[in-house]
Formats: sequence, structure tokens, C-alpha cells
Amino acid sequence: MHNAALNYRTLLSVTNVLNSQRNRQSLFRAVTDQLAKVVRWERAGITVYDLKSDAFRFYAVETNLPKVVLRSDAMIPRAHSAVGWVYDHHQVHVRPHLQRERLFIEDESYLQEGLGRMINLPMVVQEACLGTLNIGSIEAGPPDPADVDFLQQVATQIGFAIAHVNAYEEISRLKEQLARENVYLAEELKANQDFGVVVGRSQAFEQVLTLARQAAPTGATVMVTGETGTGKEVLARAIHERSLRRDRAFVRLNCAALPAGLIESELFGHERGAFTGAEHQRVGRFELADGGTLFLDEVGEMPLEAQAKLLRVLQDGLVDRVGGANAIPVDVRVIAATNADLHRAIQQGRFRSDLYYRLNVFPIHMPPLRERPEDIPILARHFLRVHSQRLKRQCEDFDEASMERLVQYAWPGNVRELENIVERALILCHERLLRIDPAMVNVRVPTESGPRRTLHDEERHHILQTLTLLDWRIEGPGGAAEQLGLAPSTLRSRMQKLAIRRPSRM
Repeated sequence: MHNAALNYRTLLSVTNVLNSQRNRQSLFRAVTDQLAKVVRWERAGITVYDLKSDAFRFYAVETNLPKVVLRSDAMIPRAHSAVGWVYDHHQVHVRPHLQRERLFIEDESYLQEGLGRMINLPMVVQEACLGTLNIGSIEAGPPDPADVDFLQQVATQIGFAIAHVNAYEEISRLKEQLARENVYLAEELKANQDFGVVVGRSQAFEQVLTLARQAAPTGATVMVTGETGTGKEVLARAIHERSLRRDRAFVRLNCAALPAGLIESELFGHERGAFTGAEHQRVGRFELADGGTLFLDEVGEMPLEAQAKLLRVLQDGLVDRVGGANAIPVDVRVIAATNADLHRAIQQGRFRSDLYYRLNVFPIHMPPLRERPEDIPILARHFLRVHSQRLKRQCEDFDEASMERLVQYAWPGNVRELENIVERALILCHERLLRIDPAMVNVRVPTESGPRRTLHDEERHHILQTLTLLDWRIEGPGGAAEQLGLAPSTLRSRMQKLAIRRPSRM
């Protein structure tokens, strides 16, 4: 019989060894070296319960026997097994004489290995049994009760160690998964940074890019206005990527996509129990964007109560979680976007004027596509390249009639509609030249979001369309002057008067 002091020292050594291990391969080998100081054994194994198979998988096996039947890849069913009985009853089970009595299905295998005694002990962690510690010896007969008590304490410590290793491996797996996702998202963002909206050479669009370049490094709050589909979010991403915050998060929230009761929780977060269903603490978008940029899309749709809280964050840099007692400091750059008339919303009492002036520090207006017809061929060919690669199509360009349809169409859905039409046509196309079905672009839909165009606007638009279709060829047979019924000198004079100039080559 081993004295209590030795058992205590050995248990302490086992605990120290277990706490120092971070992978299952080294864990059990380190334990069995310590066990040999107290208990003689020829076979030591750990089985862990697998819920899907309702069986026990060998977590580790150490043996000094010349013949091994139950190896580390073996599975033992829960039913009619010793490990299953120990798992169900949370109690130790000892078979002191395997030669005379074999009670469970694995005992025959142990006898073939030459064992005379087997001790199975439960590994219980927080009232849940993870599996069993199994100690076999050639020597038969009842074990010393002190040894069994010592082994049970070791089994408990092994259970905690396995739980810790499993948790550590799960954390490592999630960290690797998160790292992969971060790399993927970063690459996707870089690849799509200039997707659609930052493609163009028109004078109107160059003015937008100039403003964006000026605003980006300052950290000022930006308000992007424009019709739906003009690319307000992509412009916001481009501003973020050119800012000093480019290495931190770009977080987006569509204020029109959430019910009024949830938008405050999404923006500012909530504490556990703040409202029915708030079972866990939640970090809001402002905290997620700390050090980075928060893009508030459709900000004109934000409820008035949330507007008041947003104003406080913009003024003081402090976030109050729903149900929270302490304000949380944040450093966030806000870029807001809207296709609504905020002046009218202020007059109707739907939007706070003080919040408007806080957001409208640096306004940028995204022009609709119908006001930049010279960009339509550039955008269309950009989308053709992007989606033909994705859809595995061999289309190289548009046929002439299709490009003319695209340039003359009013584009009520703007850049987003153009992209959708090109993608739809590509799905149906199997030729070298992409043909746009006239049914896709045969309707001029008037826009209600902008003012009526003047005769000056109509004339400028018509001349721009003609020049764009003819690749800016003014003179000669079939040139723009001939198509418009003007002398070349007259056309040049009109272009100068209407501030029409050929876009620079990319």
C-alpha cells in the first residue's frame, strides 16, 4: 500500500502536468508516467463518449502488453459495456478476476491481452460524465481502496484537462476560421473596391471623386446623397479605404431595413435582460466600428428616438447601450447616405434639424446615370468583364445597336440597374458580342426624386449621348455634327457653352 504523502505528491504532479498540456497527443502520455509511481498497470486508456454514434472512442491508449486487441482506433458501444455502465451510473466499476468472470463486452478482449484485473473510473466534470479512465493490470485480485480513491481523483483531473483541451482546440479552430474569413473579406473588399461606382470619366463623376479624395483623409463626417442605385455605399467604402482608418473596420447599417424597436439595439448594443429576448449582452455597430468607419445607409428612415441618441454619440463620442448604466467612449467616423429629401423631412417633423447639420458636414451628391451618359459604355464594359468571368462567358463587347440602346435609356435604377441588365443579358448570351434585348431597356421611366430638366439640360444630354455613341468623333461623314445637323464649328461652340468636354482616357 502506498502512503498518503506519495499519493498527494503524485496527484499534484498529475494536476501540474495536465494543466501544462495543450494537445491530446501529449496529455495522456504525461499522465501515465506519473501513475506508474503509485499504481502498477500494464494497460491505461481513456475513452470519451461520442453522442452521434452512442459509443465510446479511445482518446488515448498506453500499454506494456505484447498483444493489444483494443487499440486506439477502437469504438466500444454504450450498451452492454463497462464504460457505458460507468458513464450511466457515474460510479467506479472493478472486475478483479477477468479469468473467472467477464461481465461486459470488452472483457473478452482484455482477457486475450493477458489482463487479470480492470478498473473503470468515470471522468465527471460539473456533474457531466465525459468518459472513463481505464486501468488494467496483469495481476488479479481486489485493488487497494486507497489506490482506487487516488485513481478516481486522477480521473476527475483528466476530465477537467480534456474539457480544457477541447475548449482550447475549439478556440484555436474558431481563431483560424476567423482569420481565414478576415483574409477572404479583405480580399473581397479590395477586389470590389472600385466595383461599378468608381468606374467613369465624365466631368460630373470626376467632381465626385475629387470631393471624395479631399474628404477621405480628414476624418470629417460625410453625407452622400443621390438616387437609389447610384453607388452611395461603394463611394463610402472608397472614402474609408483612402482614409487613415483603412486598417480598421468598415461597418454598415441600413436604417430602413430594421424595425424601429431593433435599430437602437443594432446601433448602440444592449445589456443582458434589457428587454424581452435579450438573453445575452450585444455589442452595437458603433462599438464594432470603434477606430473605423460606420456607414449609415438610408439615414432619413431612422426613428426620431434613435436620432436623438445618434446625435449624442456624434457630439460626445459616448455610446449608451440599451439597458446599460455606463456610457462607453467610441472613436468612429460616420458616413451617412440618403436618397430622401431631408429638408422636406425636417419640415414634416420626421428628421431632426440639429442631427442634419451634424451629418451634413461634407456633402457629396452622386449624380444619376442619365446625367453622365458618357460613363455608360465604360460602366457597361466594366460589368461585362466582371460578370463574363464569373459566368464563364466568352463575350468580348456589345453589338452596336445594344450599346446605343444603353446610352439612350433613362436608367431609373441607375448603376445598379445597368449592372443587372448586363448580367441578365450575359446569362442568355453565347456569342462573341453581347446583345441587349430591346424589351429590357425600351421604357423611359421619369424620375420623381429630381427636378424637371430644363431645355438647357435636354440639349446637353442629347449632344452628350450622340458624342458618346460616336466615340467623340465630331467631323466627317457620320460624325456627331452631321448626326445633329450642325456645322462642326457650331457644335464645338455649343459644347463649350454647355460645358461638355471629352473625358480623359483611363
